[in-house]
Amino acid sequence: MKMDETIVNRLIDDLLTLSFAEDIGDGDHTTLCCIPADAIGRQQLLVKEEGILAGVEIARKVFQKFDPTLEMEVFIEDGAHVKPGDIAFIVTGKEQSLLQTERLMLNIMQRMSGIATMTHRYVEALKGTHTKVLDTRKTTPGMRILEKMAVKIGGGENHRIGLFDMILLKDNHVDFAGGIHNAVSRAKAYCKEKGKNLKIEVEVRNFKELEEALAEHPDRIMFDNFSPADTERAVQIVNHRCETESSGGITFDTMLPYARAGVDFISFGALTHSVKGLDLSFKAVK
Repeated sequence: MKMDETIVNRLIDDLLTLSFAEDIGDGDHTTLCCIPADAIGRQQLLVKEEGILAGVEIARKVFQKFDPTLEMEVFIEDGAHVKPGDIAFIVTGKEQSLLQTERLMLNIMQRMSGIATMTHRYVEALKGTHTKVLDTRKTTPGMRILEKMAVKIGGGENHRIGLFDMILLKDNHVDFAGGIHNAVSRAKAYCKEKGKNLKIEVEVRNFKELEEALAEHPDRIMFDNFSPADTERAVQIVNHRCETESSGGITFDTMLPYARAGVDFISFGALTHSVKGLDLSFKAVK
């Protein structure tokens, strides 16, 4: 499900408001004490590490929100492969504004670019299979929208944005509900009552639960902590009756056998919770 653009923009604006509040507080006294209010300068975003660039459009929002008079000239767009020495953009305007927006912009772009770079690596490694790379909800609080944008920029897919745009019946839901039949039937009844058209996914832990899940005709079944051999068997049992997903401790080094088993999706928490930011800097142009 694609989020409404108005909601996305509001979430990003709220994040930027909070981020400026925590960083600047009652004023950037370092900048205010030594930089004249009318001084005009230029800074450039310099790439220092090879990867996939992400966050250019969010950087534009950072500059516009803080000081609409800042002018941004973009040379490299989101999703581009970059290398050390590349200049992604130059921003011209008040030096005070450039200095006060620098860190927030870099924090966002370095993290988004790191996520896009890692995602691209996973996607490239799975070429030749039909398996798609999914993210999870294991994101930085407040930054989920940006991190999931970065996954898409890197070539991956968003599993779901939050708890509101898909029903995922995990092990605890199933156990609390008293079994897969109860969980899925209640989910379908809930959607009908509320007039919601939500996909329903069920997590299964073994082949008994797999058969129970198939009897309920969900949109997708997630194989939790299955081995590659069991995944291949499970995919054959499902036989295209619904989508399939592998999850649970799968890493870059272990993912290929799962893809070769024929699963439709593999979800990786590491894309957003264990990523290294891409090395970027924002330097004054003299």
